[in-house]
Amino acid sequence: MSDTDGKKPLGIKGPRSGSVKQSFSHGRTKNVVVETKRKRVVVPKPGAGGGAKDGGNSPATDPSKRPAGISDAELERRMKALAAARANEAEEAKKRAEEEKAREEERERRRREAEEKEREEKERAEAAKRKAEEDERRQREKAEAKAKPAAAAPAADPAAAQAAEARSAKPQARKPERDKPQDDRSKGKGKGGGGRRSGKLTVNQALSGGEGGRQRSVAAMKRKQERMRQKAMGNAEPREKVVRDVQVPDSIVVQELANRMAERSADVVKALMQMGMMVTQNQSIDQDTAEVIVEEFGHNMIRVSDADVEDVIKEVEDKADDLQPRPPVITIMGHVDHGKTSLLDAIRNAKVTAGEAGGITQHIGAYQVTTDSGAVLSFLDTPGHAAFTSMRARGAQVTDIVVLVVAADDAVMPQTVEAINHAKAAGVPMIVAINKCDKPEANPDKVRTDLLQHEVIVEGLSGEVQDVEVSAQTGQGLDELLEAIALQAEILELKANPDRAAQGAVIEAQLDVGRGPVATVLVQNGTLHQGDIFVVGEQWGKVRAMENDRGERVKDAGPSVPVEVLGLNGTPEAGDVLNVVDTEAQAREIAEYRQQAAKDKRAAAGAATTLEQMMQKAKEDKDVAELPIVVKADVQGSAEAIVQAMEKIGNDEVRVRVLHYGVGAITETDIGLAEASGAPVIGFNVRANAPARNSANQKGVEIRYYSVIYDLVDDVKAAASGLLSNEVRERFIGYAEIREVFKVSGVGKVAGCLVTEGIARRSAGVRLLRDDVVIHEGTLKTLKRFKDEVAEVLSGQECGMAFENYEDIREGDVIEIFEREEVERTLD
Repeated sequence: MSDTDGKKPLGIKGPRSGSVKQSFSHGRTKNVVVETKRKRVVVPKPGAGGGAKDGGNSPATDPSKRPAGISDAELERRMKALAAARANEAEEAKKRAEEEKAREEERERRRREAEEKEREEKERAEAAKRKAEEDERRQREKAEAKAKPAAAAPAADPAAAQAAEARSAKPQARKPERDKPQDDRSKGKGKGGGGRRSGKLTVNQALSGGEGGRQRSVAAMKRKQERMRQKAMGNAEPREKVVRDVQVPDSIVVQELANRMAERSADVVKALMQMGMMVTQNQSIDQDTAEVIVEEFGHNMIRVSDADVEDVIKEVEDKADDLQPRPPVITIMGHVDHGKTSLLDAIRNAKVTAGEAGGITQHIGAYQVTTDSGAVLSFLDTPGHAAFTSMRARGAQVTDIVVLVVAADDAVMPQTVEAINHAKAAGVPMIVAINKCDKPEANPDKVRTDLLQHEVIVEGLSGEVQDVEVSAQTGQGLDELLEAIALQAEILELKANPDRAAQGAVIEAQLDVGRGPVATVLVQNGTLHQGDIFVVGEQWGKVRAMENDRGERVKDAGPSVPVEVLGLNGTPEAGDVLNVVDTEAQAREIAEYRQQAAKDKRAAAGAATTLEQMMQKAKEDKDVAELPIVVKADVQGSAEAIVQAMEKIGNDEVRVRVLHYGVGAITETDIGLAEASGAPVIGFNVRANAPARNSANQKGVEIRYYSVIYDLVDDVKAAASGLLSNEVRERFIGYAEIREVFKVSGVGKVAGCLVTEGIARRSAGVRLLRDDVVIHEGTLKTLKRFKDEVAEVLSGQECGMAFENYEDIREGDVIEIFEREEVERTLD
């Protein structure tokens, strides 16, 4: 194949050369010659591709037109690749054209939108300008009409003048509509068209409305629409403000205050900021600040307190017609072991004493007794032990008559005096029962005489207090005692209204494993029914069941009836008042308020302590040893009595500290608290559950069980005595007189002494006396007889003594020799 036409075979072009300018740092450049090689592409000669059409042969079939060295398969593959490349290029070119067309259309659409928006803005401005000019012209005409003197019009025909004025006003009223462009009426929606609107408000209008891109809320657009509607109807004047009565508690959240006033919270926050209070709508303000805000907004404020929730249980005065006779409540009081419970047993024909640990009453028992005459009496049996002071006080507060039991062989004792004081403080009448009159050593007259010292004058000594000689063992005088009680109750004329919401006092409370919290309640007013909702102290509940003193289920309990109430949400305090309310919500609200009030009171008591007081207390406590204990009891009264007894144990050097006390079984929580504080756990008539026992064994916590309060108090007192430091006593053992003073190298001054009295020991303490004045107290560094160290020197013998760290010794000084011994102390 010749190359006469100047082209290379197979369409291969030669390399192209050119120059490139390279840039370097500091402004340096360099021209570089670059040679670019073209890619080898197989191109058929002219006319070769149309062989099939023209009847000629293609390169694949014509060997004379096929490039040298290329087979048929290779040539076919290259032709297919070339066709595919051309198809791809055509597809890409088509896509690029479509994308360019779409971009051009988008640019055109945006341009049209911008022009449309600009035109709308221009039309809106022109319409506003026309409206302003029209308003100005109308106001000017009105002013001119008012300025014309009234005398210029014919006075004889005022009706004609009014008609002429109306005719002149009509065209002016219609003129704005004739002058208004058609585009403004057709546009209609949005802010254009002079503020006129037609149709309903849409979300798009609310979101896209506003000038300068400012978006307005749907509520704002609706408010504007309402204002325009009111204006069109001629009601443009503001509506009359509604004055509300706003109830404000001690503290209120700003948002809640705004809601109660029906004002916007933003306005309330703004008003507070103007007052100098930077608060948000979620913060609370006090009652005085809220009052200023309420008055500023023109409302009436009604002050309410959180304590108002208890208004539902206020005392209600019963009408005299509604009152009915009720059984008297009699409390048996007196010294321990004077036979209170035995006397009650004899009256009830029961054996209660056998059920009490140690034969002493440790709970308040409530019983009802029906006498032979048919009279019903409610008895409360109180403990006589010194630890149960609060129980006796509680019994005296809820009773009508106090029966003071005094043993004829023991006369008046400390708890007898205490019971007399409780009865006098409660203002209840007293009946003295002189018990144990069957004993040979009984002396009832001594009892009557001893009572005179405490201003209790019995009838036998011309007083007003009834006294009856009784014997719980033989039954002597029991009938006389019941007659005396009936007489006293008749004098009191006890009445109550059974047809009202029940009210009562909690005599005792406990946490029963099977029944939950249980309260022994003495109903004082009304009737307690099963299903009643009540609040008692900081707890509330619904009467699930009631049991009388014999363990029988009852549906109702009237005045002066003691019952056990089940259905509380927690264990109340003994002495709390039970009140029946209407709804569960009221009961829960009152209980929560009381809990919060109690919590605030405790917090305030803690906060009232100043820093100086805390430091002083810490300094005092540093010198006081403490015995921490954890107490769990079966009933609330016992736990309270134990805590009071523990507070009385101790002196200025040691005391007992009750870390926690409660009602119910000993739990793992109690063990954890005891372990953290290194305290023992005291269980009074309760036991630890299985997890608590395992935990106590693992952690080494001591659990001690008691059923008699005597033993508990004695053991704790003995343990507290172990914390007392031993008393150190000195015992004189001898005197020695210094006869001569020597200086010994390596030892210092040594006194040559003569033991004049007793004995000198090296281990003993010594004092140096000069003219009978103590000038040094310490220990001996050495005690020698001749040249030997000795342990002791007897009276009449000479020895050498040297003091530890002291050398100011002289002839004639006297050395007093003594020993110290420690004596254990106990708490009284």
